[in-house]
Amino acid sequence: MSSTLFRTKKVEQSILDTEEPEHALKKSLSALDLTVFGVGVIIGTGIFVLTGTVAKNNAGPATALAFVAAGVVCALAALCYAEFASTVPVAGSAYTFSYASLGELPAWIIGWDLVLEFALGTAVVAVGWSGYIQSLMDNAGWNMPAALGSREGADVFGFDILAAALVLVLTCILVVGMKLSARITSIVVAIKVTVVLVVIIAGAFLIKADNYDPFIPKEQPVEAGASLDSPLIQLMFGWAPSNFGVMGIFTAASVVFFAFIGFDVVATAAEETKNPQRDMPRGILGSLVICTTLYVLVSIVVTGMQNYSELSVDAPLADAFKATGHPWYAGFISFGAAVGLTTVCMILLLGQTRVFFAMSRDGLLPRFFSHVHPRFKTPHRPTVLLGVIIAVLAGFTPLTELAALVNIGTLFAFVVVAIGVIILRKSRPDLPRSFRTPWVPVLPILSVCASLWLMINLPAETWVRFGIWMAVGFLVYFLYGRTHSRLARREAGEEQPSA
Repeated sequence: MSSTLFRTKKVEQSILDTEEPEHALKKSLSALDLTVFGVGVIIGTGIFVLTGTVAKNNAGPATALAFVAAGVVCALAALCYAEFASTVPVAGSAYTFSYASLGELPAWIIGWDLVLEFALGTAVVAVGWSGYIQSLMDNAGWNMPAALGSREGADVFGFDILAAALVLVLTCILVVGMKLSARITSIVVAIKVTVVLVVIIAGAFLIKADNYDPFIPKEQPVEAGASLDSPLIQLMFGWAPSNFGVMGIFTAASVVFFAFIGFDVVATAAEETKNPQRDMPRGILGSLVICTTLYVLVSIVVTGMQNYSELSVDAPLADAFKATGHPWYAGFISFGAAVGLTTVCMILLLGQTRVFFAMSRDGLLPRFFSHVHPRFKTPHRPTVLLGVIIAVLAGFTPLTELAALVNIGTLFAFVVVAIGVIILRKSRPDLPRSFRTPWVPVLPILSVCASLWLMINLPAETWVRFGIWMAVGFLVYFLYGRTHSRLARREAGEEQPSA
């Protein structure tokens, strides 16, 4: 039985399966499109919100170093993703990579994990977008009825119609085609990056050098009679203290990691890229470098404009401009955040549908969802199904507490991909690799360790919820996926491999 659970799907067969007419996606993306997708999904609420949270509670002006640390963790993973995406240019990202290196059961586990990660991520972002839009509407004197607005803290049962409507509109755009999605993303990303650059340039003239002193605030002393949890409990169950010092920077890095989630979604579009061997590494690494640079500059500016102890947690950038006598920028930043979140939502939804599509094409999910639209050549069936489900989730469910699941799911994927690079190098050294992760196995091992370190900094509740979702996934696999797998059917002679 163990041999069937860990059977691998050859890279060559994965590529051949993408050429079946009824299951083939249209290749229309360039390196620029991929970079725009990456920037579009990474720059979201993180750059507008998390800066104030970690500066005030953990790192002070050294928040810039926390963004660098989180960026390094992502860069280690990005190098592994770049090798896989250029070597196995097939939809599904970490799921497809795992199937080629670790086996069917590990691939199922990571695919199931990604479905949860992207679904919750899309819903959470949609709810956040709705909140920004309602704030802008309130400023204009248009008040959304409580029953149709955000439910967070509301006294009445309601349906967030704006969040649900956003998901449904984006679903339609993704069904029509990737090139249309890329064009819309390019326009929105241009607006979003312009807003960020305006914040950096305008804020640079409002910096006061005194606000950087001290750059790394000293650790806060423990009050008399107070006690901290044991180091083991802190390590295993999500220690996120409010003290500063050097450890505060690393604690902040585990928090601001949320701001980087999304660059791995670029890998899900490998099958729809014209020249994936060349363009996937450029898109993945290019978007990460651009966003890390912007994050560092924003954090330097905002902590220089206002003392870190006085920064707002909810809207640090906007409130910092208000505190310096420039309230006009607050509305401008809110507008940029609202516009920017539309691309985050769309690209997360794109990533989920491609993973779902790849799993159904392999038979691990019903193959009904593996057929592409005859005209648009997009996976319309899973896109519509998941779009409707996520719209309902975003409309009815306040998902703030579940947002951490997005983080643990991403880090888990990072671990699996890094291990997969090492295994595939050993098992298939003959594969042509247009991009090779440097310093294998040292760099992938560092990626695994860094990702695990951030994972153990997450709360215990997140681990419990993640475990429950994984347990459900095991049931679905053994009750359906294992017996319907195309790889299993081919080994049994019930289906011929693609030629």
